[in-house]
Amino acid sequence: MDLNIKGLRVLVTAGANGIGLAIARAFAGEGAKVHVCDVDQDALAALAKSDPAITQTHCDVANRASVQNVFDEGVAKLGGLDVLVNNAGIAGPTAKVEEMHPDDWDRCLNICLTGQFNCTRLAVPLLRQSSNGSIVNLSSAAGRVGFAMRSPYAAAKWGVIGFTKSLSIELGPDNIRVNAILPGLVAGDRQRRVLEAKAQQRGISFAEMEKTAFSYTSIKDYVTPEQIADQILFLASPRGRTISGQAISICGDTQMLG
Repeated sequence: MDLNIKGLRVLVTAGANGIGLAIARAFAGEGAKVHVCDVDQDALAALAKSDPAITQTHCDVANRASVQNVFDEGVAKLGGLDVLVNNAGIAGPTAKVEEMHPDDWDRCLNICLTGQFNCTRLAVPLLRQSSNGSIVNLSSAAGRVGFAMRSPYAAAKWGVIGFTKSLSIELGPDNIRVNAILPGLVAGDRQRRVLEAKAQQRGISFAEMEKTAFSYTSIKDYVTPEQIADQILFLASPRGRTISGQAISICGDTQMLG
């Protein structure tokens, strides 16, 4: 299927690792012009060698001056903007709420939720000039169900849904569509670290924790970053031109998070 996205100008936050890297490569593979930002300098250096066509800027999305620099550099290299993918996020702490350090709470929300605001506010004036303006925000299965001992992450990801829906209404008259993606258990190091932390909290093995996690899903397998990227490409393509305000789960039918 030709998604007709060749030449689209795309900015992906946290695009040098994991899900973000899969998204950036998928767009680039279809002929889009892609700029990424990431806080991980080593990952950016590796990306420069492996995918030199994908341009990049170092950035912490929780820092507004850093985000401004991304847009100054990225838009200059892209020549405008058609698609923003707000992918940047962190797992946040795994702890009971009364034992959680407030700084850990703040950092999680600042990156996972406020970071999306920091990028979106600069993207919107540029997207208004596009004939195919699209924003895709990464939420999580934790954005529709509770997540014990991961309250700041869940709170941020629920917030992303509200942010997405509100923006879809606000920006609809500008013909800018806004959607959220809600991944479930995603294959990769970050998911492994989350499950390891929860296993430690419960005093059980990683294998037991993994089995428990999959007991809450219909499809007993990890979601791949490439599956998430495929959905985002469709949403950002002209074929997705009337899809907006949606919270789309890619989670193997996750019914709860343990």
